[in-house]
Formats: sequence, structure tokens, C-alpha cells
Amino acid sequence: MKEILISKNEAGQRLDKYLKKYMNEAPGSFLYKMLRKKNIVLNRKKAAGKEMLKEGDTIQLFLADETIEKFCGKPKVESLDTGTDLDIVYEDENILILNKPEGMLSQKADGSDISLVEHIISYLIGSGQMTEDTFKTFRPSVCNRLDRNTTGLVTAGKSLLGLQVLSRMFKERSVRKYYLCLVKGRICRPGQIQGYLTKDKSRNTVTVGSRGDALIMTEYEPVAWNREMTLLKVHLITGKPHQIRAHLASQGHPLLGDYKYGDRSWNERYKEKFQIKSQQLHAYCLVFPEMEPPLEQLSERSFYAKLPPVFWNVIKETIWEHGTQEALGVRH
Repeated sequence: MKEILISKNEAGQRLDKYLKKYMNEAPGSFLYKMLRKKNIVLNRKKAAGKEMLKEGDTIQLFLADETIEKFCGKPKVESLDTGTDLDIVYEDENILILNKPEGMLSQKADGSDISLVEHIISYLIGSGQMTEDTFKTFRPSVCNRLDRNTTGLVTAGKSLLGLQVLSRMFKERSVRKYYLCLVKGRICRPGQIQGYLTKDKSRNTVTVGSRGDALIMTEYEPVAWNREMTLLKVHLITGKPHQIRAHLASQGHPLLGDYKYGDRSWNERYKEKFQIKSQQLHAYCLVFPEMEPPLEQLSERSFYAKLPPVFWNVIKETIWEHGTQEALGVRH
């Protein structure tokens, strides 16, 4: 007989879902049969599988050790030694807020990728916050995503509760997301634009028009500008792939360094001077609403991510006609 003590990371989910994670090689039919025959019980009582687990609950497996070992398999724990140090902006027992660098995926696109999630798991294992046993039933993950070459703030759930709460908040758009970007042209006044986005999956691009698959809304405020370029603060009201890049480009203001939606000749001039390789778009601020326990420490707080060196070099070496001090104050 094996007894499992439910921790806070495993609480808040159905018993059957937990069992499918713990014994991930076992057919669902086998698990339900064991529940019916009371070979798997919850708190020493018969269970159907739909019960919600609470911290401190115990699951008893009246199964042979060989059977448990066979169906549990071995967890795939990614322990990386890449030399990449995570830029942690905030951390508590439930969540992480990180400043993602350029060139790193938020999540895997295919099995061979090493994404921010793998770096987070490696960090948690290396710091003793996660073991192979806990990895059987809970996998930390990011709650908001950025494009590979977009830098800035990404949140991740270290616990199941943190992951659930943050994911729900981003889905409900209760967390305000602000970006900084450098765009072509002069923008002197704040504005809000909207349109409809259509995605071309085969080319991994989107188009913006008066009709499309999804309504998008983007709010912006100029921080500094000259005749050629504007430093914009963007509030992402809706959150769709490539939204800021495609939406601003559709208004005649493509992002600096964006070769997918931007102005190639303009990009090449700045690439030669500043070694710009991708769009200058940085998720620099997250503003949380009033929060309840256990995430009350985030209540009405703002978090900022320091600008990457290339972005910062463009700002400080550009002669701005308006907003010079404002531009120099955004680095954090």
C-alpha cells in the first residue's frame, strides 16, 4: 500500500485528474475500476473520482508496488545547464515574474525547443523548490506569452493555485499590460485604435482590417518623438498574436526592427548603427488589480522590466524634439 499526502500544489483539482497525472501510464478505465473496487480510496473512504482535493488529504493506493511503478513511469525533468540566469523581477511561494530576453520562446513550439518554461523548471529544481516527485503531478508554466523576440515581463505559476489565479486574470484582462516600442513616424497625441485581426497560419502572419476573425483594441501614448520616430507607451486592451506590431503598422507606424510588418530600408539603417536584429518591443509594466488571499501581496502593485541594452541605446542616443527627459526615465 502506498499513501500520498496532498500538498498545496496538488490541491484544488479533481481526484481523477490527479490520478491520471500521478499514474500517467495507466488507462483511465483501470483507474476508475480501482476506485469502484476501493483499491484507490480518498482519506480511507470510497471515492468516485470527482472529489476536489484539499491540502492535507490522503490517497491510499492498495496496489502492488510493481503495478504502481509500472503505471507511474518516470517524470521528465528538464535540468538545464545553459549558463542562462533568469532575470527575476518578483518571486513568492506561488508565482514568478520574469524579464524574458530576446530570442527565447515563452513555451515550446515543438519537442526539441528549450523555452522559458524549461529554464523556470531548472531554476526551481536547482534551488530545491521542486523535486522529481512533485513534478509527477504539477508542471509550472507561464500565464502570459510573448513572441520569441519580444522582451519583457512574463508571469509563471510556481504552484497550482498561482497558475490558476494568474491564468484566469489574464484571460479576464484584469491585469493591465503596458509595452514600450519604437515606431516609424511622428505621433504627438494619445490615441486608441481598433480593427479586426485575421491570422494566416501557413505564413505565421496576421492582417488588420475592417473585418476579420477577432476584434482588437490598442491604446497608445507618445513618450518622446522627433520627425522620424516615436517612443510609444502601448496599453494592450485585447491580447492577440502580433497585435501591436500589425496594428501599428496598419496605421503607418511600423515598429523599428520589425522585418515582418515593418519598413526594411528604415530597419537596415538602424541595424547598421545599433545592431538591431528584431522588433523593438518591450513588455515593460504589469499593473495588478486589488487581490485576495493568497495573492494579496500583489494587490494594486506595479512591476517593471528593465529595457534591454539595444533598445536603451537607441533611446539615449536619439535626439528627441519632445520628451527627452521622459524617454530617459523609462529604463527602470
